[in-house]
Amino acid sequence: MDRRAAAVGDLERRIGHSFEDRELLERALTHASVGDGAKKVRDNEVLEFIGDRVLGLLAAEALALRYPKAKEGELAPRLNALVSRETCARVARKAQLGPALRLSASSSKIGGRETDSILAGATEALMAALYQDAGLGAARAVFLDLWADEFERAGEGRPRDPKTALQEWAQGKGRPLPTYRVLDRTGPDHAPVFTVEATVVGVDPAIAKGKSRQEAEKAAAKALLDREGAV
Repeated sequence: MDRRAAAVGDLERRIGHSFEDRELLERALTHASVGDGAKKVRDNEVLEFIGDRVLGLLAAEALALRYPKAKEGELAPRLNALVSRETCARVARKAQLGPALRLSASSSKIGGRETDSILAGATEALMAALYQDAGLGAARAVFLDLWADEFERAGEGRPRDPKTALQEWAQGKGRPLPTYRVLDRTGPDHAPVFTVEATVVGVDPAIAKGKSRQEAEKAAAKALLDREGAV
C-alpha cells in the first residue's frame, strides 16, 4: 500500500466512516490541479460547491439547537465563523486531511497540502461526499465531532470579520449601515496600496490602508471598532 492510500484509510478511520462509493471519496480528495495535464480527471470543485451548502445547513441547525433564544443577527456571525475558510482549513489539519489529498506534482511540491484554500475546499468536498454516500445523518455526525472545538471559537467576542462586526455595531446603535470610500490608490498594478475611509453616522470616520480594497475596508472597520471600544 502506498503512502497516500494509507493516509486515505487513516482519514476514514479518523472520521468514523468507510465509504461505499470509493470513486466519490477519491473525487472529494482530488484537487483541480491534477487535471492540468493531458489526462482529464474528475476533481472536487463541484463537491466543494455542494459541501459549502451542506456545511451551512449543519452549522445553522447546530447553532439553533445550541442557542435556542438567540436572534438571527446573533447566529449569523457565528455561522460565518464556523464555515469560514480558516475554520475549514483548521478542521482539515485536525483530521489530517492533507496527506490524503491528490494533488499535481507541482502543487504538492510548493506545499499545497498545507495551503488553507486547498484544505478548506477539500473539507467542503469531503462533507458533500459524506452526504452523498450515507446521508445527512452521517455528515452531521462527522461535523459535530470535527467542529466541536470550533463552536467555542465562534462564540468568543465579536466576529472575526471586522466589516460584519462594524455592521452589527452600527445596527445595534440604530444607525445606517457603514459606508466605505476609496481615498487613494498608489503603487504599481502588481502591488497596489489602497487607502479607504470607513464611516458610521454619528462618529468620526476611520482611515486605513491595505493591499486590496477589501483588505483596506476591513482594516478601516477594525480601526473604527477599536477606537470606539466596540468589543
